[in-house]
Amino acid sequence: MSGAGSAGSAAITTHDEWQSHQRTAAVAVDGHELEVAYYEAGDPDDETLLFVHGIPTWSFLWRGVAPAFADEYYVLAPDLLGYGNSASGEGFDRSIRVQEAMLAALLDSVDAATATVVAHDIGGGAALRLAAHSPDRVDRLVLSNAVCYDSWPVEFVSTLGLPRTAGMDDEEFEGKLDFAFAEGAHGEADPAFVAGMKAPWLREGGKRALARAAVATNTNHTTEIPYDDIDADVLCLWGADDVMQPLSYGERLAEDLGGEVVELDDAYHWVVEDRTEGYREQLAAFLTERDTTEGGE
Repeated sequence: MSGAGSAGSAAITTHDEWQSHQRTAAVAVDGHELEVAYYEAGDPDDETLLFVHGIPTWSFLWRGVAPAFADEYYVLAPDLLGYGNSASGEGFDRSIRVQEAMLAALLDSVDAATATVVAHDIGGGAALRLAAHSPDRVDRLVLSNAVCYDSWPVEFVSTLGLPRTAGMDDEEFEGKLDFAFAEGAHGEADPAFVAGMKAPWLREGGKRALARAAVATNTNHTTEIPYDDIDADVLCLWGADDVMQPLSYGERLAEDLGGEVVELDDAYHWVVEDRTEGYREQLAAFLTERDTTEGGE
């Protein structure tokens, strides 16, 4: 994977295009040196905007959102450890406890002292941990259908962590992925999104990698978070029709963290894909409002 420089605000449709803008970095996490793949765009001298995906996605989830901010921000979107094009072998933890450490190490590797973090699903859990344990590193926090408190794991993900997942035949395994991404869309799913989401898991070793990721989901890692220590400006930008991470959890987060909730109707769990344009607009409005407030205008 080679470094590609800035992608600007150009639209990205396919996972091959997305991968062409990924770099890799070796980070020391939990006693291991592991390779992290990350999408990069924009000027490193600008404010860092860090996008974090969940399970069973990878950074391609942000294809319709992250590039649009590269003219004003330094945009990073890593593949979590064990996901996408990051390290996916045996012998290391995939839990959000370790993903939190990876995010901090990645920010260190690009010399980003602070960041605005935009996170979905278990990426939200990792982002909450980072914001609680390193409050000086997270200026603003945007949480979308994020795991928190005791909201997870969900049954679909838990079943993927069973030993039989690694031994599943190809047709059954791809059927489960289609159920997650094609049938999980609000309306007709974009074939490019479905193909892109499935691609890393359909490679050799993908079934085992997904099973390892699923079994690492641990509700203790969000119930133990000291939420009162989070000092970031918070927006819960939530797909209103999600049954896996219901809106009530976003409302609870906003109340506890002194943030606000914006509901995106006609959106299930894949809110970033279901309501891409609306998501971009709401995120831009939040960033602009906070920039104006901080600037004293």
